[in-house]
Amino acid sequence: MSYTAPLKDMLFNIRHLADIDAVARLPGFEDAGFDTAQAVLEEAAKFNEGVLAPLNWEGDRNPSSFKDGEVTTTPGFKQAFRQFAEGGWQGLQHPVEFGGQGLPKTIGAACIEMCNSANMSFALCPLLSDGAIEALLTAGSDELKAVYLEKLVSGQWTGTMNLTEPQAGSDLAMVRSRAEPQADGRYKVFGTKIFITYGEHDMAENIVHLVLARVVGAPEGVKGISLFVVPKFLVNSDGSLGARNDVHCVSIEHKLGIKASPTAVLQYGDQGGATGFLVGQENRGLEYMFIMMNAARYAVGVQGIALAERAYQKAVQFAKDRVQSRPVDGSIAASAPIIHHPDVRRMLMTMRAYSEGCRAMATVAAAAYDASHHHTDAEVRRQNQAFYEFLVPLIKGYSTEMSLEVASLGVQVHGGMGFIEETGAAQYLRDAKILAIYEGTTAIQANDLVGRKTARDGGQTARAIAQQVAAAEADLRAQGGDHALAVAQRLQAAREAFLDAVDFVVAGSRTCPNAVYAGSVPYLMLAGNLVAGWQMGRALLAAESCLAKGEDAAFMQAKIVTARFYADHLLSKAPGLRNSIVEGADSVTALALEAF
Repeated sequence: MSYTAPLKDMLFNIRHLADIDAVARLPGFEDAGFDTAQAVLEEAAKFNEGVLAPLNWEGDRNPSSFKDGEVTTTPGFKQAFRQFAEGGWQGLQHPVEFGGQGLPKTIGAACIEMCNSANMSFALCPLLSDGAIEALLTAGSDELKAVYLEKLVSGQWTGTMNLTEPQAGSDLAMVRSRAEPQADGRYKVFGTKIFITYGEHDMAENIVHLVLARVVGAPEGVKGISLFVVPKFLVNSDGSLGARNDVHCVSIEHKLGIKASPTAVLQYGDQGGATGFLVGQENRGLEYMFIMMNAARYAVGVQGIALAERAYQKAVQFAKDRVQSRPVDGSIAASAPIIHHPDVRRMLMTMRAYSEGCRAMATVAAAAYDASHHHTDAEVRRQNQAFYEFLVPLIKGYSTEMSLEVASLGVQVHGGMGFIEETGAAQYLRDAKILAIYEGTTAIQANDLVGRKTARDGGQTARAIAQQVAAAEADLRAQGGDHALAVAQRLQAAREAFLDAVDFVVAGSRTCPNAVYAGSVPYLMLAGNLVAGWQMGRALLAAESCLAKGEDAAFMQAKIVTARFYADHLLSKAPGLRNSIVEGADSVTALALEAF
């Protein structure tokens, strides 16, 4: 099935919700206005629709393979990655001084979505490289930057993130890989790392592993973890590749989904120690790794949106083609395409509304990220940073859980045919499951939202967001009309439910933490639903304004109807989530352990 990038929706969000003109007024982004956004997105669409999307199903049927220590990727991937690198897509958001294009995240996020919609298994490789680049930009020495950044930004080399070990999943305090300092300032690294995405492959000439390990004698727990660059091939003083380093792939995993993406088990130091280079200071590795993690968490949320969009497009195509049963209203006397049936329409609208709501939320967050890094006013930077950081667990958690529901609905629209691999709908469901797991499960995102993002500042950021939602409600009421008033009503109910939950989290985080964390995931889902619904309310206002000016009537009318559907069918869930958070904690922990 072909993929068509949702350019109109992306550009609508960039212009009307993220305010690309304001982004283009930030220092360094002067040439990144709407015209640039449109030109870049159109080029990205051509590449992703024409090159990556046709390889998606092939990657599921013919995944990466492992033999004699080497990984061979799906046929076509190596050539596609060369085109990706030559097109400058890896460096889109990265600094010009290292060969990137220096574009804002507001534009880059849309391009990342397209890449993941087209081929999520492929897109995972540049996603990990982006995280490695961010970590080196922030914490790497000038020497490390000089050696590695230009090659990573160009896509000539790729990057990985090495956290997990057989005994240390999300609990990084249990990391046991060790690093021994050498007289020349280098380190010898030993240990086993698992679940390393693109830890070995044939698409680039070198792989730059960023590895968490303990320097000998370091403190126990997370305070004793350091971060190291450990390249697959060592780099000579002239920049050419030297000897093979002592890091080897010993196997790749056989997975439920994203089969074309090789997930490697890497062994460090079996032949005397892998040569590593310290990033930043000893024992601050977790701090640096979280730079990569936060970049990756946002990107994984965008993956959820991307996969939901692809599943939606597939379901719509099927619903228009599949003929089954007469419509219940008698409007067609014979069997009709199933898109005429109300429940199929409900499922498709659910898929559409979820995808558009989460895309709007992610686009607005990207603009906040840009302002937090480039605005000239320190207070404006701080406010945008707080807003962005609050939204990251929502984008990662809510959007990925959403994608699983949307992909499941996609199978349901197909009926029995959806359960058959040849139709392609099942691949999206299988691929979606990992999104709510890697880079921190939904519960880990929820714990972050409760602890660091809500309780830590006494709910200040959460309540500030609620005030902005209230302002949107006022704008909707001032606009008037059935759709605007209905959305305002649903938004108000969701906002009040959210504020009750915020009060509960803040009050109980110290006195009854089990009760608060029993509802942490529902709290994340409530917050994500509210923020996405708020953005759909803003989108309705913008669409009605555009409609009044005669701009693209069909698109604007569809946006208004989708926003109304979001309010009626998705935002309306918020009060129930509030009840489970505030009133439902006791029943979560009441059952005796031996009764399970």
